[in-house]
Amino acid sequence: MSVNHSRLYSIVNNKCPRCQEGDFFVSKSAFSRNFDKMHDHCPHCGENFMPEPGFYWASMFVSYAFYTIYTLLTFFIFVKWLDVDLDYYLVGLVPTLILLTPYFFRLARRTWLSIFIAPKPVAG
Repeated sequence: MSVNHSRLYSIVNNKCPRCQEGDFFVSKSAFSRNFDKMHDHCPHCGENFMPEPGFYWASMFVSYAFYTIYTLLTFFIFVKWLDVDLDYYLVGLVPTLILLTPYFFRLARRTWLSIFIAPKPVAG
């Protein structure tokens, strides 16, 4: 499997999990006004991005996992390794988590859909 035909590629690069060509979200940036606007179908291959009503409800658990990993990772780096005071860490953590909300929202949705749609096999 080549690098550009993997689930991770489509998750990280905002691409369709099937063809890995069409964009998943309408906006390229997670930090734009319409960060949550998704295509209903892939603009390139027509893959359905809305399999059923409420499909993305479970992506909030994926988002929670990303927040948890981020919090634990930064805690060990700043508090345990760099010996930053816990109060300073928490004061910096809360705004950071708020700023990362659109990014984690989009990442969780792409991850959730990629679990159920496999990349198209490479010809050859």
